[in-house]
Amino acid sequence: MSIFSGLFKSMDKPENRTPGSSYAFYLGGSSSGKLVTERSAMQMTAVYACVRILSEAIAGLPLHMYRYKEDGGKEKAIDHPLYLLLHDEPNPEMSSFVFRETLMTHLLLWGNAYAQIIRNGKGQIVALYPLMPNKMTVNRDVNGQLYYQYQRSSDEAHTMKGDSVILRPSDVLHIPGLGFDGLVGYSPIAMAKNAIGLAIATEEYGSKFFANGAAPSGVLEHPGTIKDPSKVRESWQQTFGGSANSNKIAVLEEGMKYTPISISPEQAQFLETRKFQINEIARIFRVPPHMVGDLEKSSFSNIEQQSLEFVKYTLDPWVIRWEQSIQRTLLAPDEKKTYFVKFNVEGLLRGDYASRMNGYATARQNGWMSANDIRELENLDRISTEDGGDLYLINGNMLPLSQAGAFADTDNNGKEDESDEGQEVLELEKSDGRRAVRRESS
Repeated sequence: MSIFSGLFKSMDKPENRTPGSSYAFYLGGSSSGKLVTERSAMQMTAVYACVRILSEAIAGLPLHMYRYKEDGGKEKAIDHPLYLLLHDEPNPEMSSFVFRETLMTHLLLWGNAYAQIIRNGKGQIVALYPLMPNKMTVNRDVNGQLYYQYQRSSDEAHTMKGDSVILRPSDVLHIPGLGFDGLVGYSPIAMAKNAIGLAIATEEYGSKFFANGAAPSGVLEHPGTIKDPSKVRESWQQTFGGSANSNKIAVLEEGMKYTPISISPEQAQFLETRKFQINEIARIFRVPPHMVGDLEKSSFSNIEQQSLEFVKYTLDPWVIRWEQSIQRTLLAPDEKKTYFVKFNVEGLLRGDYASRMNGYATARQNGWMSANDIRELENLDRISTEDGGDLYLINGNMLPLSQAGAFADTDNNGKEDESDEGQEVLELEKSDGRRAVRRESS
């Protein structure tokens, strides 16, 4: 027993940190000199747009629980207690949309999403509550078993008599993002803090540029000696500072001269830098540029294809993380053989109306979709079974090769089949032959 205990003790504990970084990183420091944290990053329009697009996309997808049928099919397990929690209301305080949107936001900013699992006396799950990732620590005990330590707020610690609570893995729905140990994900904001810090710096530069009247800073030169330079500077700033005072005509007295000393924003490629950083942030979250407002390289012919690639290469990996984490944690071992959860992304892959109708026509004529299958995808009322709504039909022109064309009058050996007309001729010939034989014998 001590041997196995030693092996467990040697396992590295999960860490949500960037390897090789200094302590400045933990305080949000970046090479641009700007503070980059999950909350400050959300003040960037590109980060906010990417997080909102992905979180709302995951939250808006229909989430159902299914059970396998004996005939190999599937059906919605509406009677299962988890169906209501996942599809409608995970807890009395929020809807399924808000719950999934919140967890997906945590996943995109901190790299991990946590929710506390509340069970009743029978061990059944009755509620799911989101937990803040920045207050959660994942660790191992002396036996190598994982546990979650959640840091309570000061008010909660005073009320509940304790500044932290220990949760077992069975009490936490944990959805990890990309990480190095497979247990804890790394924050995309932390991994790309320098790129986001540069975007924050360029935005701040632009704000200060227009706050100073959209004019470069410079020097006021006076041929004599000024007794109170600060008063002159404040008067100049009050008169010409701010975007509202831009392009005002300055009147200089007593031989005073204004000399700009800064380079222009065009020379510093300010606009190009801002545009590049927006694409850089979109690249971090794998969001197509046209979805965050950059239509420079988009057209009517490629936007639809980019949207389909967004579903396939961006949403699908997140959907799989959600589905497998839910099944691994929320389903009992014996239920995993019978039940499964599934996000429905078919609505995002349908394309335009003409493409959908052509696809439905192909499916209908080849017998693998019925009228009601198609109407359900289009959110239309079902046709009754008596009226043929559940019939699976095929095109009548499609025949086996042996029954079509030149092969229709031949058997498997290539010989001509005896048709009805040919059979009558043979019968007549046989009967005439029998009569001739009788006449000769007589």
